[in-house]
Amino acid sequence: QMQLVESGGGLVQAGGSLRLSCAASGRTFSRNCMGWFRQAPGKEREFVAAIKWSDGITYYADSVKGRFTISRDNAKTTVYLQMNSLKPEDTAVYYCAAGIDLRYGYDYWGQGTQVTVSS
Repeated sequence: QMQLVESGGGLVQAGGSLRLSCAASGRTFSRNCMGWFRQAPGKEREFVAAIKWSDGITYYADSVKGRFTISRDNAKTTVYLQMNSLKPEDTAVYYCAAGIDLRYGYDYWGQGTQVTVSS
């Protein structure tokens, strides 16, 4: 089992920045990929970004490329999502997840953290 705990959400004005953190514990070695997803009210959950623990390879959704950066600290088993140039459409609950591939196979999820971007 893995446990994932997100933090760092909040309210920010458009153009501002936030950094989300996801602390992983338990059998962290069982899943090589960590991802961030988000779900806005009335919309389906969507992929945001992912990274591999082993080599740091990253993958981003087109909507956040150039604005968001995912990184990891293997010693702390923590993954970060630096979000810059935030837009109102980035408003959502952001979830951390662990899986077997950068794009699919996510089977461990955190409880989510709210990000609200005001215009």
